[in-house]
Amino acid sequence: MPPLPLRFVTSAAKVETLPPAVCEIALIGRSNVGKSSLVNALANQKQLAKVSKTPGRTQLINQFALPDGTTVVDLPGYGYANAPKQARATWGRMTERYLLERDGLELILVLVDGEVGPTKLDIAMFEWLRDHDLRFAVIATKHDKVKSSQRQKRKRELAAGCGVAERDVTWVSAAKGVNVDQLRDRIHRWLHPAPIEEDDDDD
Repeated sequence: MPPLPLRFVTSAAKVETLPPAVCEIALIGRSNVGKSSLVNALANQKQLAKVSKTPGRTQLINQFALPDGTTVVDLPGYGYANAPKQARATWGRMTERYLLERDGLELILVLVDGEVGPTKLDIAMFEWLRDHDLRFAVIATKHDKVKSSQRQKRKRELAAGCGVAERDVTWVSAAKGVNVDQLRDRIHRWLHPAPIEEDDDDD
């Protein structure tokens, strides 16, 4: 599938300042898991989303839009211990409010570092999402960092740690382009679900 024609819309410090969403997908994950890099890979643009080697740099809700008005959001990363406690609390409240209250939120993509597997923070996030009946999918990043001899074992372990089936984890590498086309296609289908056909009732 061709690159997603995403364009930057806005960076918001508060949920209420975001433009309304018709159908939106959100990316969330630990600091430095590669959310911004993945946004750039999906769009095939190097500087659409700002990428930093310093964890915790994404402190705002960054929104990107497709031409049809559907949107993708890059949420602040969680688990950056060196950020001030008050700042972490602020990001946490903002993210929680977004996930619970955002109208038009279709799906949450939880990015997990494929090299290290789900951390305690990742597992806590999955539990929180399940507790609140929020729909999510698992994206394992940094596929290229996992040795080929260890990939099958890592895939089993990561899926089990996330509490999902192996087939439900999409492995990607933004740096090498691994499975980026596949994820583009899935995102397109998630943002444009097929209409449910109603059976004709002759009675």
